[in-house]
Amino acid sequence: MSHALTSLIKSGTKLWLDSVDPDLIGANLTLGATGATSNPIIISDLVKTGRFDSQLAALLRGSGHTPNEAAWALTDQVVSAAQVSFLPVWQRTLGDDGYVSFEVDPLLEDPAVNLPLEERVARYVAEGRRWSSGHQNRMIKVPATPAGLAALPELAAQGTPLNVTLIFTMRQYIAARDAIWHGAQQLASLDKFKSVYSIFVSRVDVYTEKHVPTLTPEAQGQVGILNAQQLWQANQTFWAQHPTPLKQEIVFASTGTKKPSDPPWKYVAALAGSDIQTNPPATNEAISRSDKVFSRTVNLLPPPEVVEEIARKVDMNQLEQRLMAEGIQKFADPQRALLELIAEKAAQLA
Repeated sequence: MSHALTSLIKSGTKLWLDSVDPDLIGANLTLGATGATSNPIIISDLVKTGRFDSQLAALLRGSGHTPNEAAWALTDQVVSAAQVSFLPVWQRTLGDDGYVSFEVDPLLEDPAVNLPLEERVARYVAEGRRWSSGHQNRMIKVPATPAGLAALPELAAQGTPLNVTLIFTMRQYIAARDAIWHGAQQLASLDKFKSVYSIFVSRVDVYTEKHVPTLTPEAQGQVGILNAQQLWQANQTFWAQHPTPLKQEIVFASTGTKKPSDPPWKYVAALAGSDIQTNPPATNEAISRSDKVFSRTVNLLPPPEVVEEIARKVDMNQLEQRLMAEGIQKFADPQRALLELIAEKAAQLA
């Protein structure tokens, strides 16, 4: 195992992989990864390799699936295979780790589809039930949109492990956490209750570079880190007051750097020491080749003057609105592209 990644894990960080590619899972298991997550881009990239043509052919011909049905069936198969790889971790930790996240239909939030709120809520609940049924170490990934948040109490009440994604602000985090906790209290037992909250990090700094150019050099590029640290602190405080058998954790997502001038481990290093990081494969690879030694830093906020400047200059409501609109589009567009790709594959395989 890489010395650098070993030090990251020893600092207290759980390492999840931002991919369900079987080859990458095998490689990252040896690096210390204990979980993974999926999305339409990941599935599309796998389909483009041609490695899953035989499975697609079986789904499209033998099973008679439409391209849309085949896309979801293939996603289910790939995520299920990843779950098998991480099941020993889930068993060893008694359900506290070893999960693979399965993203429900991103087109539920597509502005071009414009489904009514009530229908979106019902669909989230139904899809959460469908895709979690029969799975031990699968998390259902739901976005922190109005409809996604409204579906969380019922999903939690039915015992579904949850990964709330597209969280950018404290408002979203609190809404998601409180909704899940409300639903969880309806469970007969909290022994298997598990939830995580995916905080997007680097996209925040991309936003402030463009929309808050007045930040000083000391503050610019630190907003995503500070925001994630503050959400982590809030999560630590809440669950200390509401203890559960399993940990309810923050996932530090979008940890790959966007600026070429930033070291690839910028966000990994700043948030080391607790909870979960879902790192892109390229980030883990860069870290594994480095001589970095990570220590616990997630609890070390920037200097008070930087914290004050960010609070004064960054309007988090505007940030949330802009990044949520972009995030929804970044979820919906890849799903449409995946469906188009499967349709093209169907024609080729015919």
